[in-house]
Amino acid sequence: MSAGLPPAPASLPGEATVRPAVPESLLASLKSLPDQAPETPGAPEPAPSPAETPSLPDALTKSPAAAPDAAGTPAPQPTPESAPDAAPRSVLASFAPGPHDTPAPAEAPGVSGRTVDAPQPEDAVPAEFAAPLPPENPPPVPVPAPQALPVPPPPAPYTTHPAPPATANVPAVRPSAELAFPSPESVLTVDPRLAPAAGKPLHGDSVARRTGRSIRRITSSDAEEGARLLRDLQQPTGIGRLVAVTSIRGGVGKTTAAALVARSLQMHRRDPVLALEADAALGTLAVRLGAESVRWSCVELARILTPRMDLLDITGYLVPLPNGGWLLPASRGRVGPPLDVPTYRTVTLALRRHFAVTVADCETLPGEVARTAMDTAHARIVVAPMTLEGVGGTRVVLDWLAGLPKSALPSTVVALTSGAPDQNLDLSAAEAHLRETGVGVVHLPYDRHLAAGGPIQPELLAESTRRAAVRLAAEAVQRAVWAP
Repeated sequence: MSAGLPPAPASLPGEATVRPAVPESLLASLKSLPDQAPETPGAPEPAPSPAETPSLPDALTKSPAAAPDAAGTPAPQPTPESAPDAAPRSVLASFAPGPHDTPAPAEAPGVSGRTVDAPQPEDAVPAEFAAPLPPENPPPVPVPAPQALPVPPPPAPYTTHPAPPATANVPAVRPSAELAFPSPESVLTVDPRLAPAAGKPLHGDSVARRTGRSIRRITSSDAEEGARLLRDLQQPTGIGRLVAVTSIRGGVGKTTAAALVARSLQMHRRDPVLALEADAALGTLAVRLGAESVRWSCVELARILTPRMDLLDITGYLVPLPNGGWLLPASRGRVGPPLDVPTYRTVTLALRRHFAVTVADCETLPGEVARTAMDTAHARIVVAPMTLEGVGGTRVVLDWLAGLPKSALPSTVVALTSGAPDQNLDLSAAEAHLRETGVGVVHLPYDRHLAAGGPIQPELLAESTRRAAVRLAAEAVQRAVWAP
């Protein structure tokens, strides 16, 4: 196989194809050659294919073999001066620069044997799109001086619900919703014109009785009974329990008994206790519990209560008591609309779930609110005077309670109050007559401190009165928790 031109060397990735330089005299002699050698019959071997074309150095050093003539005599080899002007197209195509050929790379300055690619005209970036070169010494950029941030003005005070006067012992209302009516004003429970007329409160026991009690030693039976009463008074109630206090007639000590029960629960229990006044006929529960002023009543609170209100929201509308606990009066010491059954149901259902025990001072029987309270409460306290007619009328009320669809007698306690130091009625006989119905009976003895009226001060109560109040509260809680 005859030697031909070698194929072009493969270029490295990223480098352009480089072809060797050809002298112009050789190109002129190649152009004078015919386009294709004549085919002679009987030629010894065919013309070499483009793949077998001798390399460029061999073509330059060796003379190309001339095709033999018809007689087999080889033709004279042409000299460079008499070389034909034409050359085959296949040979010219291998030396002619193509559209994708690039000129030879220039040698990198300062580095021998290494070349760099010359920039291509078609790849050159137009001058209008070329990024300007940064200056060698850029001017310094001025840095602005730091400025102090503006101080926001203080927020304006909240004035939708104004706080009560400084003299009123009522906390500011926590706003939970916009009211559809004006916020009520605080009202003092005692007229300032009558305050100087109040005398010094008396102690429940006389001096002789207090002296004898200090000499007498406490027996073990009294200590055991006191410990049992405290256990019953402090037992957990689970859900909020409602204790309703009512009577068969007015003036028998109903509000006083309710205040004693509420005060005993507030002093001996750690969970919140609420005293609720459900008697709008100028009730005196706020005065007996020592509240200096009242603001919100049951009727007004029932209009803004929502299920989403928590204990903190609700206590903003209640009256905090001096010795602990909370109070919600039925009125603000003025004659107003009476408390109706829907309002009572709304208030008790919304508030009792936030308090362990709620003591409701209801109106006298047979009022509608009193009968509703006796029917829906967990425990009931019926206050009756320790007189012959008082015990007889209380027995009639107990027979009525026994006729209810759900008997209320197992959760009922009767409080017999003594309005005078000396009573003609036999206490044992009266208690036995009432216990026949299955209710509990607790006697509240006469107390000089309670008989004088005004705020109840626990430290001035007689010893027998304090023990009777704790026994009455413990009996009510016990029956409210364990009654069916």
